Amino acid sequence: MVKRQALTESTYNIAVVGAGAVGLSAALAFARDGFRTVLVGGLDARRDGRTVALLNGSVRFLEALGAWPRIAAEAAALETMRIVDDTGSLFRPPPASFRAGEIGLDAFGWNVENATLVEKLAEAPRACENLTHVSEFASGFEADETGAILTLTGGGTIKASLIVAADGRNSKLRQIAGIGTQNWSYPQSAVTVILAHDRDHRETSTEFHTRHGPFTLVPLPGRRSSLVWVTSKVDAERLSELDDAALALAIERQAQSHLGAMRIDGPRGLVPMTGLSVNRYRAQRLALVGEAAHVFPPIGAQGLNLGFRDAASLRDAVVDGQSEGSDPGSEETLVRYQRSRDLDVRLRTAAVDGLNRTLLTGMIPTDFLRGAGLLALSNIGPLRRIVMREGVLPQIGAPRLMQGASPA
Repeated sequence: MVKRQALTESTYNIAVVGAGAVGLSAALAFARDGFRTVLVGGLDARRDGRTVALLNGSVRFLEALGAWPRIAAEAAALETMRIVDDTGSLFRPPPASFRAGEIGLDAFGWNVENATLVEKLAEAPRACENLTHVSEFASGFEADETGAILTLTGGGTIKASLIVAADGRNSKLRQIAGIGTQNWSYPQSAVTVILAHDRDHRETSTEFHTRHGPFTLVPLPGRRSSLVWVTSKVDAERLSELDDAALALAIERQAQSHLGAMRIDGPRGLVPMTGLSVNRYRAQRLALVGEAAHVFPPIGAQGLNLGFRDAASLRDAVVDGQSEGSDPGSEETLVRYQRSRDLDVRLRTAAVDGLNRTLLTGMIPTDFLRGAGLLALSNIGPLRRIVMREGVLPQIGAPRLMQGASPA
């Protein structure tokens, strides 16, 4: 992937801990801007039937990093998003469709398997002279006014001005820094699987809102789609134990056969429905990104897209701080990063949590409000376009590399 070396002690501008999609993108962004960067951790490209719908802003970010051409060949465009109320509510609105062309885009985003995304991102930095990869894991972290020291499992240490914690929902660095979290769970699990089907998906993502949660089919290249089926824990476990033929038939019936006969065409997974937020995104010489900072249930394509916005926002804060004479891990830089993430993450957390809980309540006033809202989006053009644009990329405070600008 990138330069690898056994380290006893080395000094860098920035050390990124965690080699998932967010960590890889952050390390690549900093290295391409001229910062001496080290990526710490082993690659995890296990296939579990999960995909990610990379929204337009994330694709622009990956384009700016030079990684998108490798990913694009494995991704499918999401030109239309269709929502079907399948709750049985008295106030059930007709199906609603949202088309990317209405807001001047070819697609809202592109859907790709998570493991493929990591594999392709790992190929991108080969020619990046400022990026080193250390496949060991971090075991400790210390910081003071002068810098930070990262301890590795093999006994070596890395010195850096800034440590970026991209080490996931159980972040060791976040725990060492004493950053508090709020954790919650839902009475649901999500079944994830890759499918083949008889009919063309026509680049349309279809989301059925059921009384147990969303059932979402998202296009993949060819006559294939990925599924996230959110349902009760008991039903999710029952579905996950079915053989391929029985599971495919259950999916086809839940999808109202709109893609015809289905068959299982890839790995499957069972994902608990949980959430996590932090009380701050920084500590001394440390910034949290991705699932170290926020965890979303697999609804609405928010989790990884927010993680990419974290990485792009932190990159902006570091570049802007450098132009003002601050080093990457300075208090001024980290305060700027904190400000850039607060509102965005809070709004997305509330939106995903609110949608899921309204489906579960079954209360008539809640059903009425949800149905009225979807009906308004279907029939009021200006409102629909505002919501679509905001869903693809926030219009206020969008990181520069997500605005189509070339790297500084």
